[in-house]
Amino acid sequence: MAKPAFHLLVTGGCGFIGSHFVRWALKEHTDWRVINLDALTYSGNPDVLKEFESNPQHQFVQADIRDQGGVEKALEGVDAIVHFAAETHVDRSIEEPQVFLNTNILGTHVLLEAARQKGIKKFVHMSTDEVYGSLKTGSADEEHGLAPNSPYAASKAAADLLIRSYWVTYQYPVTIVRCSNNFGSFQFPEKVIPLFITNLIEGKKVPLYGEGLNRREWIHVEDTCRAIDHILKMPPTFDVYNIKGATELTNRQLTGKILEAMGHDENMIQPVADRPGHDLRYSVNGHKLEETGFSLRYSFDEALRKTVEWYLANRLWWQARKKDKFTNK
Repeated sequence: MAKPAFHLLVTGGCGFIGSHFVRWALKEHTDWRVINLDALTYSGNPDVLKEFESNPQHQFVQADIRDQGGVEKALEGVDAIVHFAAETHVDRSIEEPQVFLNTNILGTHVLLEAARQKGIKKFVHMSTDEVYGSLKTGSADEEHGLAPNSPYAASKAAADLLIRSYWVTYQYPVTIVRCSNNFGSFQFPEKVIPLFITNLIEGKKVPLYGEGLNRREWIHVEDTCRAIDHILKMPPTFDVYNIKGATELTNRQLTGKILEAMGHDENMIQPVADRPGHDLRYSVNGHKLEETGFSLRYSFDEALRKTVEWYLANRLWWQARKKDKFTNK
């Protein structure tokens, strides 16, 4: 077997976006070796990459990013890192903020420091549009101030600032990626799109927060993987890129599209009390990344159709994951 041209470490590679990126990298870059490091918390499962079990270019390592020894061992021979590993569900962060602070801040620091010590030249950190806070109008560019409003968003903003400090202090090059809301296959059903789709498949109503006026931008996960691949090929330096979704929708509009795609009407909506600190609107300016030659491939409606089809065809996968009050409601 030929020596791999490029050794990539992906953290959180058994989670939603991480597993899609591992799949993308192995299919698009057959000369890459991908090391997939994941702690296998509740939302991570190696079954999502079962098709690559016998692929010699893919190595799974079960380890927590807070474990310095495990991280340092996994980094041997690595050329670049794409860091997805994080706690990401806002509702869970409201109830258990300490878990988010430990993983998203302290875990990022362990990984960042180990990478710096080993001289790894490329480090891409997956952040979120939520660090900019709620915007009444306009869109946040990469210079916009950070104003996180949930424990989850605050933990990601803190990690972003820590990363910036490593460039200023040590000149260690890390690229921060702040992305709109992702959706697609294999997404854990605590998130709104898979939760609503799976509820409807089960004949249950969909729980819509408040009046449903909160607005989000939506992007298919494969477009996010394409964007990160594009960014990974750029020269190593400190930079920040927004990945802007294809469509901005209120949660009520989003719900209407899901209902329509699945042959239901608004009688299947169950209004529920809004969550604390629910940001009204997120929006990012994606011009900086677009100017480097990147563009989206999927429209929202096409991506939603593909996503609905996947959940209809993979009931056993998601049924096994609807086990608690965040997924079974």
